[in-house]
Amino acid sequence: MNDPNGMVYFEGEYHLFYQYHPESTIWGPMHWGHAVSTDLVHWEQLPVALKPDHNGYIFSGSAVVDWNDTSGFFGGSPGLVAVFTHAKPQPGSEESLQSQSLAYSSDKGRTWTMFAGNPVITDERFADFRDPKVFWDKERSRWAMVLAAGDRILFYSSPDLKDWSYCSEFGLNEGAHMGVWECPDLFELPVEGGEGGGIRKWVLVVSIGADPDFPEGSRTQYFIGSYDGTVFVSDNPAETILWLDHGRDNYAGVSWSDIPAMDGRRLLIGWMSNWKYANQTPTDAWRGAMTIPRVLTLRSEAEGIRLIQAPIQEIRTLREPLVEMSDLLLSPGHNPLAHIHEGCLEIEVEFELLAATECGFSLKSGGEKRTVVAYHSGTETLYIDRSLSGITDFHETFACRHDARLIPKQGCVRMHLFIDHSSVEVFAGDGSVVMTDLLFPEPGSSGIELFAAGANVRIRTLRVFRLQSVWG
Repeated sequence: MNDPNGMVYFEGEYHLFYQYHPESTIWGPMHWGHAVSTDLVHWEQLPVALKPDHNGYIFSGSAVVDWNDTSGFFGGSPGLVAVFTHAKPQPGSEESLQSQSLAYSSDKGRTWTMFAGNPVITDERFADFRDPKVFWDKERSRWAMVLAAGDRILFYSSPDLKDWSYCSEFGLNEGAHMGVWECPDLFELPVEGGEGGGIRKWVLVVSIGADPDFPEGSRTQYFIGSYDGTVFVSDNPAETILWLDHGRDNYAGVSWSDIPAMDGRRLLIGWMSNWKYANQTPTDAWRGAMTIPRVLTLRSEAEGIRLIQAPIQEIRTLREPLVEMSDLLLSPGHNPLAHIHEGCLEIEVEFELLAATECGFSLKSGGEKRTVVAYHSGTETLYIDRSLSGITDFHETFACRHDARLIPKQGCVRMHLFIDHSSVEVFAGDGSVVMTDLLFPEPGSSGIELFAAGANVRIRTLRVFRLQSVWG
C-alpha cells in the first residue's frame, strides 16, 4: 500500500482508501484498498473499492459526501463521491495518460459505480496530472478542487462534481521543487496565539516525489496564505520552505473530508515510507503502512504562523501505564528505563536541559544496534539517527541522521514519542517539530535507554506506556 486516498467521514465511519496493489509487495497496477473505523484506531478491512478499467489504473484522489445531491447520482439523498486520477498506460512508453474521474456509492462506500462520463478533466500538456483533492466551498456554494500538475498546483471549481472550470495555478516559482509535486490538500484553520490569534488562514499541502539528486527522498511541504475561491496566494516569500515532517517517512498525507462541525478537527494521515526505498523495505508478507492520524492546527510562533501536529486523543485507549516519575536528576550513564523491553511504547517527557550537551533516548537497542532520538543543546536541534538501527543495507540512503531546529521554551524541551516494532513518530515542541522514521531492528533489539550526555539534565516529567496492538 502507499498513498492514503478518499478519506471521508460519513454516518459514524471514518473511511480510509489507499493506493494498493493486491498482487504484489511492490508497486504495480493501482487499486483503491478500503478500510473503515469508528475511532481512527481500530480498522476493519473491506473489499477493494475501485479497480482498474478501460480508462486506466486507479491513482490517488479524494472522496466527499454530496449532501445535497449536486451530482444527481443519489435521487435527492446524500451519498459518497470519489474523485480520483485514472492513469492509462501508453503503448510503447513508460508514461501514462492521466485524467480525473468519478465513482459514486449509495451504500456507505461498500460498492461503487464508475461515472459513465469519465474522465471529467483532461489536459494532455502535463505528463504528471493527478491526485485531485475536492471540498465544498461554502462561501461560493460550489465544489473546489486542487490538483497536482508536474511542478505546480491547479485550481478548479464545479457546481456538480461533473463539470469543472479551470480557475488558476500556483507554485511554479515558489517553495521546494526537489521532485514532482503530488497529493495536494487545501483547508482553512484558525490561528492560535500571539498576534495571529483570532484570524484564519488557508493551508496548502504539497508532497514532493523523490529525486535522485536529493538524499531526503519524498517529503511534504506546506504553504500558508489566502484563498478567494479562485486564487491561492502565499503569505511568505517565494523561497520559503516549510516542511510538514522532518523525518524520512511521512509522505502523501492529506486530511479527512466532512468531519462533523461538533468535532471540528482537521485530521491528517500519511503514508509511512519514502519512494527512495519503498519497494525495497525488508518486509515479507506486506509492505507499506500509515502514520498515526494527526490533528492539525495553526499557531503564531516567533518566526511566523506555523502548522502544528498532535496525535489523536483516541490513541490513548491503547495505553497501559508502565513508568511515571517527576523531578528526576538524570546523570550520564544512568538509565531509569533499563528494565523495559517492549515492542510498542508511548513516551511523554519534559527535559530541563541544565548543562547537558544532549538528552534523549536510545531505542530498539541491543549490542551495538540502536536508534537515537535526542536533543542537541549546542545546535538547538532535535535529531533521529538510524545509522545503526538494524537492517539498513537494502538502500544506500536508509542509514542516516537528520535533524530539525527546535528552540527550548524556558530552558525545557518536550518530546512525545510513539515507538512501534518498526517505526518511531516524534512530536516535539508541543507539535511544532515532527519526525517520522521507519526502523528495522534485529531480533533481540528491544532495549530502551533514557540518557543525558555531558552533564546532568532534570526530568521534570516522564510517563511511559505500553501500547496495546490495534489488531487485538
